[in-house]
Amino acid sequence: MRVIAGEKRHLLLKAVPGEAVRPTQDNTKETLFNVINPYIAGSSFIDLFSGTGAIGIEAMSRGANPVVMVDNSSASISVMKENLRTTGLTDRARVISSDAVSALSVLEGEKKAYDFIFMDPPYNHEHEKRVLEKLQGSPLVNDETWIIVEASNLTDLSYVPELGFDIFKEKKYKNNKHVFIRKIG
Repeated sequence: MRVIAGEKRHLLLKAVPGEAVRPTQDNTKETLFNVINPYIAGSSFIDLFSGTGAIGIEAMSRGANPVVMVDNSSASISVMKENLRTTGLTDRARVISSDAVSALSVLEGEKKAYDFIFMDPPYNHEHEKRVLEKLQGSPLVNDETWIIVEASNLTDLSYVPELGFDIFKEKKYKNNKHVFIRKIG
């Protein structure tokens, strides 16, 4: 696993030991950033279920600032902080050790909308649904915010319009997909 592009390209990132964390594959990460790259420089970015921090680090390497990285696993937080030190990006990241919904509640108190909210939750447990329900009407989301869900190809997101969101793009891979969502406005 590595940083693909930007100021920190080619730096290697450490993985969380064991099989509890499923890092986004480099080719999938590259496809994701090919879609959002024209908009990433200077953007604000939340990386939920951050794991190793690879997505947030990639966003920072390409110019996103600030970046908030959230995970509730102490092993993931430890590896994430090590990866931030390795890349020299510690001072540009805010790491929150918490479940995603609680972290969003804290961030809502700051009354700031983000440009990107990315989530890669454990597959097929409906974590993305709970996060989207939390984001419904949240000050973290405005008409310009992109919400990106990495999910298994089996994940049903047909309920998204009922929450006031629109799926405007979907990229499918062999076993998973990126779903790009915006507030209906």
